[in-house]
Amino acid sequence: MTIERIPQKHYPKAEIGRRGMALGLDFLGVWLISSLLGSNRSGIQVVQILVFVTAWLVLRVLVVYNNQGQSLGRWAFDLKVLEVEAGQVVGRIPQLLALLKREAIIGLGALFISIALGNIIANPTAILLVLPLAIDCGTAFYDTQMRQALHDRYAGTIIVSSRRGYSLDIKVKRLVGNMRRNVRR
Repeated sequence: MTIERIPQKHYPKAEIGRRGMALGLDFLGVWLISSLLGSNRSGIQVVQILVFVTAWLVLRVLVVYNNQGQSLGRWAFDLKVLEVEAGQVVGRIPQLLALLKREAIIGLGALFISIALGNIIANPTAILLVLPLAIDCGTAFYDTQMRQALHDRYAGTIIVSSRRGYSLDIKVKRLVGNMRRNVRR
């Protein structure tokens, strides 16, 4: 009697550009909600920060946990978050605690960018608040095997391509292609 090893299901790794666009779409939605409640004064707005953190956790943790690993941005770009155990992708959505750890790290970087956007005119050095998120997400460029950022490694997660979504990037490419053909005529 021989024991055969069952091959692991292949999950295609998400491209960095699509991941960035999905994060940008999620950030834009949360930032717009929080900026509507802020004032026009420069500086750190406590109410705006509380609204940003709450909206971020709802969109990036609760929605993902209840929506097969997809937030609004990940749904728009056909991505989902899955769990990783011992260097192997597991085909299930991460537990709530893992999502909270993951989004606490990336949410802090997004919050710094939100603060920088609110204060960039009064204080141009606020652009330095982009560095924590850039360092965190930049590590995915150098991980050629799994493409995990620091927050993914810490939480034991990975972003993979999915079939379920809106395919916004593909629809935009198709629209641009049609526009180019119409201009050439």
